[in-house]
Amino acid sequence: MAAQLIDRGDLWKSKARSLQLRLRDRFRVAVDRHRPPMFGDGYFSATLQRWLQRYRDFRRESLPSSSSFYRKRVGKDFNAEEDSAILRMLQAVAVPVIGSVCHVFMHGLNSVQVYGAEKLHDALLNRPKGKPLLTVSNHVASVDDPFVIASVLPRNVLLDAQNLRWTLCATDRCFTNPVASAFFRCGKVLPVSRGDGIYQKGMDMAISKLNSGGWVHIFPEGSRSRDGGKTLGSPKRGVGRLVLDADNIPMVVPFVHMGMQDIMPIGAKIPGIGKTVIVLIGDPILFDDLLNIEESKRVPRGKLYDSVASRIGHRLQELKSQLDRLALEQSIQLCSRSVQNSERALGILQQIDWDSFGMGSHIFLKDEPSQSQESVFPRGSEVRREQERTSIDWYFRMGFLYEGGFMSRMRGFVDPPDLMGFAAKGLFMSRTADERPVESIKGVGPLKAWKQFLEDNVSRPLECLLRPC
Repeated sequence: MAAQLIDRGDLWKSKARSLQLRLRDRFRVAVDRHRPPMFGDGYFSATLQRWLQRYRDFRRESLPSSSSFYRKRVGKDFNAEEDSAILRMLQAVAVPVIGSVCHVFMHGLNSVQVYGAEKLHDALLNRPKGKPLLTVSNHVASVDDPFVIASVLPRNVLLDAQNLRWTLCATDRCFTNPVASAFFRCGKVLPVSRGDGIYQKGMDMAISKLNSGGWVHIFPEGSRSRDGGKTLGSPKRGVGRLVLDADNIPMVVPFVHMGMQDIMPIGAKIPGIGKTVIVLIGDPILFDDLLNIEESKRVPRGKLYDSVASRIGHRLQELKSQLDRLALEQSIQLCSRSVQNSERALGILQQIDWDSFGMGSHIFLKDEPSQSQESVFPRGSEVRREQERTSIDWYFRMGFLYEGGFMSRMRGFVDPPDLMGFAAKGLFMSRTADERPVESIKGVGPLKAWKQFLEDNVSRPLECLLRPC
């Protein structure tokens, strides 16, 4: 009996040891051996609280961001080991060169119209010391950054590599090989992995740049627009984390642009030239009310991230609507300007001495139609009503087709029957017209008609004179 009790005790000890090892492997914590007696007061409650706290800490550091949301602090020197002196020297050379080339390309080979540029310039140059800057924009083409960014910045800012923006790019696009990785790192691009959530290293690096008072640019949509920038996608939670998890709330400046889909369409390898890009920069976005809610109430972190992303997306939608209206107004002004240019050209043509060309200047006068025009358009007919609604094109047609125009001057030098007979003889009055099939007559062009007319009316009569037909 005693031997059975000893064996049973050893069995329970082995099971307890196995459970201890499994818990240690699962939760990565060591079991506390120094505990009060089994039946002491508060033993079970203290043990339960301790295990719950360890489980929460485990979730925060191991589970993906989609399952739990919390504030993760990032120090300023988070990525200090990777910012070597050699990398900083390369960035000091590469960033100004790339920015200047993009600036010249956009303003020299294309046309850029920027509205509200002073808002971005003021945020760059006059924000408080240590205040981070976060710019957000729509994503239309793969070269939105750096082309659009360089086009809205003054030249003195483009030469200051230290104060220029940091941006994020997916590892499967910009960091596919060592050469591309080195190039984009020299261009102040931070790598992010698709699907790794908002608590990955790339996001922590961006927050560290903000904590240092730097400038970070991000596309809240996460990817390019697939309809050429006609619509905006829903913003992602990552932009909410950049705003709320930084040590100091950054100044958020939104802007939208259109026209980059023409410079760099989807699938294109070389950017186009001769295009027009319009950029509209908005006022900074404020989040004071959300910060007050965070301090006063225990709101889930995920809802705060979603609120920040929703506010940024709503502001971008407003700017996109304003930009569409602005582009429509510009197109209307362009059409009216073309009409004014046509009227100006008409005025210049009216001042030409057409008598020297044998045509007469009165054919372009608007208020003095000739009697022959009224004979061509009888009063009361549909054509007459159309003639009353005159236009510029109508006066040009009147000048060259009707009485007093070019054809009338031709009739002044050539008798009308002779003129009509001369035009018709080549096709319909040839001696050999009956001998040719109908299909060949339909396909005869002007040069063939002249050639056939000369053969029928000049060559053959001469042969008949020399040799009787």
